[in-house]
Amino acid sequence: MSIAAATTRPGQVLADLLPASRAKDAVLVLGGAALTGIAAQIAVPVPGSPVPVTGQTFAALLVGTALGARRGFLSLALYALVGMAGMPWFAQAKSGAALPTLGYILGMLLAATVVGALARRGADRSVLRTAGTMALGSAIIYAVGVPYLAAATGMSLTQAVAAGLTPFLIGDALKAALAMGALPTAWKLLDR
Repeated sequence: MSIAAATTRPGQVLADLLPASRAKDAVLVLGGAALTGIAAQIAVPVPGSPVPVTGQTFAALLVGTALGARRGFLSLALYALVGMAGMPWFAQAKSGAALPTLGYILGMLLAATVVGALARRGADRSVLRTAGTMALGSAIIYAVGVPYLAAATGMSLTQAVAAGLTPFLIGDALKAALAMGALPTAWKLLDR
């Protein structure tokens, strides 16, 4: 079966276009975790906030969308567990389970699973559906990360929103725009 024929089957994500094997799945899961860890090092501090702007959220959503719910979940679970165990691959080369930003990482795990499930339903094949998928994934990350930030730092929820959500909305829109261009384009190229 050609790659072009495989892309027309419903229920596929981009990773499904590779030949199926457990070894492939393991490599994809490890690669997704590594990509997220590398993207987390692209970090810019935000004055007055313990949360930096990173490439981490974009990578987590991309991993979930490209790998699907199961492999996306496993990638982000591996990323979270290894980082909590001491590997310095969270944002700004941090690690551990006591970070005030750990809620965002847990939110990324959930978001990767949800966007992966949506991608199986074709949510990454058009610009508008991809935009909605990325917006939902970002909302999930914030829904877990912001309350965790408030609890971990003693901030009020209003302060946590000001420090851990509002400064990141423009960057999230730019990340969504990248995904809106990249994912549907990848499918179109593969359909040729």
